[in-house]
Amino acid sequence: MNIRLSLLTALLLAPLAALRAAEPAKAPAKPNILIILVDDMGYSDIGCFGSEIKTPNIDRLAAGGMKFAEMYNTAKCYPTRASLQTGVYYQRTDLDFSKTATLGEVLQPAGYHTWWAGKNHAHFNPVTRGYEHYYGMIGGAENHFNPGDGPAFPGQPAPASKGNGATWADDAVEMKRFTPKDPKFYDTDAFTDRALKWLDDSKKDEKPFLLYMAYTAPHWPLQAWPEDIAKYKGVYDSGCEAVRQARYQRQVAMGLVDPKTAPLPPMEEDRKAKRKKSTEAEPSADERRKVAMRMEIYAAMVDRVDQNIGRLIKKLEEQGKLDNTLIMFLSDNGACTEGPKVDNEDPNAPMGSVASFVSYGQNWATVGNTPLRKWKTDSFEGGINTPLVVHWPAGIKPQTGWNREPAHLIDIMPTVLAVTGAKYPDASKQAKIPPMDGVSLLPAFKGETIVRPKPLFFQFTKGAAMRDGQWKLVRNSPTWELYDMAADRNEMHDLAAKRPDMVAKMNAQWLAWWKDCTGKEWTGTPPKEKADE
Repeated sequence: MNIRLSLLTALLLAPLAALRAAEPAKAPAKPNILIILVDDMGYSDIGCFGSEIKTPNIDRLAAGGMKFAEMYNTAKCYPTRASLQTGVYYQRTDLDFSKTATLGEVLQPAGYHTWWAGKNHAHFNPVTRGYEHYYGMIGGAENHFNPGDGPAFPGQPAPASKGNGATWADDAVEMKRFTPKDPKFYDTDAFTDRALKWLDDSKKDEKPFLLYMAYTAPHWPLQAWPEDIAKYKGVYDSGCEAVRQARYQRQVAMGLVDPKTAPLPPMEEDRKAKRKKSTEAEPSADERRKVAMRMEIYAAMVDRVDQNIGRLIKKLEEQGKLDNTLIMFLSDNGACTEGPKVDNEDPNAPMGSVASFVSYGQNWATVGNTPLRKWKTDSFEGGINTPLVVHWPAGIKPQTGWNREPAHLIDIMPTVLAVTGAKYPDASKQAKIPPMDGVSLLPAFKGETIVRPKPLFFQFTKGAAMRDGQWKLVRNSPTWELYDMAADRNEMHDLAAKRPDMVAKMNAQWLAWWKDCTGKEWTGTPPKEKADE
């Protein structure tokens, strides 16, 4: 009887099974997009790129995804954000991105939630340019504990600040000199808090999301929670060079750096220290402690960013969205040697607190960029090469090695289009939109070669560069230098005198690119930059 019953059941269910088999397969869900951009973080400042700074959450993303060793930026804050948001060289746009389309304007019509938390630095409110929500600073730098004029709560000291202060926006509401009301306000935490709210508010709908997290940390001023600073007490007492050497050895051990093609360059003498050297004695123990403390605070800021990335990962896991979220973590430029010009700072305030407004100087910036030369604003590798970590379990198998193909911020937009199916417009309300300059990184996600028909180009202030395969043309002065990046990753052996033919050819390409971007001939004098800190 059991056998007869089974046969009968099978006969009854067979047509249903056939019907289901004939139904078209359900299309895979569009991936969520999470772009995490940090500010002024150097090449070696995260654990998976050789740092002693604790970044377990970023390292987790790297271990479960892939790492790009030669990700290029534009050497400066605003230009990087322009290229990331638009897919074109920043020379093709302006401060309101009016000649281009943003990621929000591309993904919103494709059915995406579009959210932006953190720094903007361009002259527009993102809610006017394709973003459903925006919470953050429309400016370059700020006090991390209190961007406003006065104390945030009774008993708090007046916040140190620079310039006229940045404008903050909470969606359409804009506030000059925003003063938080929460005594535990810290912008890195606040940006994440708002992003988590957006995720919670939309957890029940089926729409995918674009979340752009543009943290202002670890950009100066050096300010961090005391409990985070305490983690690094004494870690940097050995001095800049000892820390740099230790990072380099870790990079060699993990396969990021080949000592044959990328030996550690000599530490460049601090420009300010050099001017004072003849008139000042050796620094005292107290002075050395203060130098080390600056790096302790910087490390704490990076650590806090990582903690907040962990909060985002946890939320995505709880909502069952982590596997189909394409996460890209990167920095806007190399480590920064610049110091802030401060209007009101309490010289007696504890370093790292709301009333203090300091930076960490050239030597620690050199450590941050280990093993690369130079720093932010330069077109040498230390200015324009920073980490890219990509994580997307549904689309990327974990890769233990390093992707060493040159990539660029202009590639973010084409990559997002490739994975979402969204369409890039050919015109905006203001102007005809130029074609994207970048290419999709999706082939690299699949273990294939990136097809890039044109070289990569760079220009910022006195710096300029061009990367074409293994060759790099670069300058910080009127004179070009030429490097074979396959044999000389750290730009230590200038081949310009030996290969004038190559220099002439690449210079002609660079000049043609400049004219194509700007509509003008290169005069030899860099244009005044459109925005500063």
